Amino acid sequence: MDVLPVVIGILALGIGVQIVAKRLRIPSVLFLIIIGVIVGPEGLGFVTIETFGDGLETIVGVSVAIIIFDGAFHLRRDELETALQSVGRLTTVGAALAFTGTAVAVRVFLGTEWDIAFLVGALLVATGPTVVTPILEVITVREHVETALEAEGIINDVTAAVLAIVIFEAVVVGNSPESVPVEFLQRLVSGIGIGVVVAAVVWFLLVRVRPPAGDAPQMARLVTLTGALVAFGLAESIFPETGVAAVATSGLILGNVDLPHRDEILAFNRDLTLVVLAFVFISLAALIDFDSLIGLGTGGIAVVVAVTLFVRPILVALSTTDPHFSREERLFLSFVGPRGIIPASVATLFAIELETAGQFEAAQTLAGTVFLVIFITVVIQAGFARQIAEYFGVIPMPTIIVGGGRVGRALATRLENRGENVVIIDESEDEVERLRQDGYTVVEGDGTDANTLEEADIERACIVAATTADDDTNLLVSQLARTKFGVETVVARVNQPDNVDSFEALDVQAIDVASATAWSLDNEIERPALAHWMNELGEGHDAQEITVTATDLVGSTIAELDAEIPDGVIVGVIARDGETHVPEADTVLEEEDKVTFLGREEAVRDAVRRFHPHD
Repeated sequence: MDVLPVVIGILALGIGVQIVAKRLRIPSVLFLIIIGVIVGPEGLGFVTIETFGDGLETIVGVSVAIIIFDGAFHLRRDELETALQSVGRLTTVGAALAFTGTAVAVRVFLGTEWDIAFLVGALLVATGPTVVTPILEVITVREHVETALEAEGIINDVTAAVLAIVIFEAVVVGNSPESVPVEFLQRLVSGIGIGVVVAAVVWFLLVRVRPPAGDAPQMARLVTLTGALVAFGLAESIFPETGVAAVATSGLILGNVDLPHRDEILAFNRDLTLVVLAFVFISLAALIDFDSLIGLGTGGIAVVVAVTLFVRPILVALSTTDPHFSREERLFLSFVGPRGIIPASVATLFAIELETAGQFEAAQTLAGTVFLVIFITVVIQAGFARQIAEYFGVIPMPTIIVGGGRVGRALATRLENRGENVVIIDESEDEVERLRQDGYTVVEGDGTDANTLEEADIERACIVAATTADDDTNLLVSQLARTKFGVETVVARVNQPDNVDSFEALDVQAIDVASATAWSLDNEIERPALAHWMNELGEGHDAQEITVTATDLVGSTIAELDAEIPDGVIVGVIARDGETHVPEADTVLEEEDKVTFLGREEAVRDAVRRFHPHD
């Protein structure tokens, strides 16, 4: 079969799947792997291992480089700091446990030689952005949980690729097992070094060698992409399977330096990632040989059970002792660790090499085990990630905004910038489409209809804000939220001052537009410095009110908590039993106190995470 129609068909299917997945709020990898099986030799036979010939390895390699670079570029230092200790353990202690635990399971349940068992163990260390990113696109979790999943996936992809090639060379080429640690470090350092050099060159070109203003955004996108591919290709030409280390390093560095047109680069990388992810996942899923999976028998299922229900929960429990993680969040991380492209692509390459060397049984066991774990974890853990998250209650309670106009959009932007889980309801099809294009979570429908509110998950909502230009609509929304669904905090925009009493009769916080405008003008006149500071929240400084949930801090005085409060932050006020006061040094913190922090934006965020680690 001609390759061009196959490529176009795969791309069309992949992009179509992305659209459907976003609409249904289901991770796209579930559909991609199913479509891959359907179009592969086990299904319609449109895609086989001969379709792309020797070019498949190159296509997959370049695609993986783009995906990993995008994931690393997206990972910011301030995000890493939210779960730094846990990320460190997941990528060291956790990776070691995944490696040894998986190898032991393969040895015990499949009876393979230790060398093949360790090879499988090395490959299955990886989770990776190819499966984690689609999950996080449709599921909102707290920042430290998201960071742990993303960072673990990127770093362990590097570990898996480098460790696997070193072990493979010991198995096939006959290198001494004692050389494995040295070879691993040599390749890892080589990849990281190349990544650092390429990142420095890209930074110099974008910051010091400025292109014409009109061409600058385009050049920034192209130079960054070229840098990622050069890092990958250069590292691969020196040591095979070190390209992932190079692109991950360059992506992480460039994502955390001040680059011009960063937002355009991010958007460009994400679009490319969606395209290549769809292509690679479908192509590799088409190579799944169900005969080899079935040939593993009950031993294969036992390996999957051991890896997913024993090894993964143990390594997560040992790695996430940080108090920021609740028990439910640890359980979520334990049962959402699907494997992705790196183990699939490398296992395919290794299986071919093993068959060439005459080790047919080892090749079948390697490919079969890796693909079985990938298939089951993608279908169950990725496909049902939302249901798993809902079961353990790790999706933050939503804030529902009824009305997607200027007021609703501005409010949503402020709340999302603070990490809130925002859902907007609007009945205008055009407005809904614009909001979705801008990345907001939107439910199309009438906000005064109980079914629409239920679709927006009002039963879990902590706040409902009615922001339309119609007071009757806002009043009905407020009444439903307060009386039918029992939402604790209901806020409403009141366009006509005479209607304020009707809202307050429902115990709704009514924001009279005229009074709010007058209050803002008065602040500008009497308290201009404070007014400017408050109006520019999120631009280097912030003010946030939280409810104290960190039980280990309860019972301590403000003076005793000084070490727990980051530099650059003050406790402005504490609200308790309906009364608000400025705390003194001997004020004792109590559970459920409402504390307002003022100060530098990052420091305020750190304080919020420490005093309010979970809902």
